[in-house]
Amino acid sequence: MIEIRVPDEQEGTKAVVRAWLKQIGDSVAENDPLVELETDKVTQEVPAPAAGVLTEIVLDTDAEAVPGALLGRISTDEASRAQAKADTPEATAAPSIPSAAKPTGEIETRLSPSVRRACLQHGIDPTRISGTGRNGRITREDVDRAVSDATVVSVGEPTTAQPRQFSAQDIPHDRMRITIAENMVRAVSEAPHVTAVFEADFSAIAAHKAAMAAKGAKLSYTAYMVKAAADAMAVAPAINGRWEKDRIAIVPTIDVGVGTALGEKGLVVPVVKDAGSLSLQQIGAQLEELTRKAREGKLDRSDVSGGSFTISNHGVSGSLLAAPIILHQGQAAILGIGKLEKRVIVREVNGQDAILVRPMAYVTLTIDHRVVDGHQTNAWLTRFVEILESWPQQH
Repeated sequence: MIEIRVPDEQEGTKAVVRAWLKQIGDSVAENDPLVELETDKVTQEVPAPAAGVLTEIVLDTDAEAVPGALLGRISTDEASRAQAKADTPEATAAPSIPSAAKPTGEIETRLSPSVRRACLQHGIDPTRISGTGRNGRITREDVDRAVSDATVVSVGEPTTAQPRQFSAQDIPHDRMRITIAENMVRAVSEAPHVTAVFEADFSAIAAHKAAMAAKGAKLSYTAYMVKAAADAMAVAPAINGRWEKDRIAIVPTIDVGVGTALGEKGLVVPVVKDAGSLSLQQIGAQLEELTRKAREGKLDRSDVSGGSFTISNHGVSGSLLAAPIILHQGQAAILGIGKLEKRVIVREVNGQDAILVRPMAYVTLTIDHRVVDGHQTNAWLTRFVEILESWPQQH
């Protein structure tokens, strides 16, 4: 027997079994997708570790799947494979829901248990849904999307037990939204949030960014923020730590997560690994690739795990200031960047007060007060702003 287990690199995120793609008694090839796991960040297909027959499902649909947990077993023994096939009742073969609208000659789509149950719950004809899974398979996300788009067609005649009806304005919960909500509540209840607010002049960054663009190197403001945040850790290493029962654990590498909005689908946080060892250009390239994958729904679990610090650039959607920003996955701090806009400020020039117009933004640092105190918070923000405002210029 070969065991199928939940991948270890899960960064404490609660995962659930979304759907089994094979049923007991099915033959599988090595690396065939077997089961979908879902967190608030990504949906991951767990592949078959060996060729054989799926003989046991330990964690079924909607079960919580902690890192390393046993999902099921595959038999590679010929006799066991034959017996598993013989013992499998036909009812477990996950038939698709019949529909008169199904085109003649179309091969029936095998639905996973969660997809089949969702179709029945919402009165959905699966033949009206375009599958986005492997080989056109219908996924639970496809069903959720069909429900929210209100483009589905009911199956059969109405019954006395009608599914819940949503108005045109309602947005049904998907699993990502539910998990995000659970994580937010847990973060606020476990960690005392405190926020400090500074203001940063982005003149030096804007000038450097323009000079780099003229040389063909297109960089986002976020790349500068990641680099400055990583460099600022030197004055307050606990910012890159987390609370443990017996200690404050300082993470040896600076792995910066960057909040990336997915519209109505919520938020993911891809991570720039070991940002402290990367150049500005390397950070920019990683951010560009991670953002592309996030928008296309192609992030791997490794892309969103292992973060030690997070940046939330809420200014891109127009917010001047957001505080507190909810801490992410047990981290000690999260940096918030407000909208960049020209403002009138007073600065001393040649010993005299001068009124200047500069590109300014509010920057906030929300901390877990169990891990970090006010003086560390302010020391970190002071250094972060200093790095931004004194960025070396290209010559």
